[in-house]
Amino acid sequence: MPFDFPVGTTGRGRSDRGRTNYHAGKSAEDAVARLYEARGVSICRRRWRGQGGELDLIGRLGDEVIVIEVKQSRTHDLAASHLSPGQVGRIFAAAEEFVATEPKGSLTDLRIDLALVDGQGRIEVLENAFA
Repeated sequence: MPFDFPVGTTGRGRSDRGRTNYHAGKSAEDAVARLYEARGVSICRRRWRGQGGELDLIGRLGDEVIVIEVKQSRTHDLAASHLSPGQVGRIFAAAEEFVATEPKGSLTDLRIDLALVDGQGRIEVLENAFA
């Protein structure tokens, strides 16, 4: 008995795209983490979730905490365009929530970077991207 899919679909929908996007995002995060570690940054958390939202990567360089938002797409410009104002607000809220758990609390040195990964795996890092 054939499967009955709506016209214009193949039966592979969001779940396949979702899995593909998840793995592409995870691969991009892994590549960015390796780049930061090669630069001497210790990645201490991956996909940290607080009440304010999720932070892709959190690194430490001395006393400084570095929050790294990773965006992946065909081009760096397209990856950057996927960052909405709402996401930026959630990143800030989650970063504030994370540093509140640090010994210095809100006095912790904090930098928020944006790492863009294109379809060829090239990484462009925008340090302190939201300053």
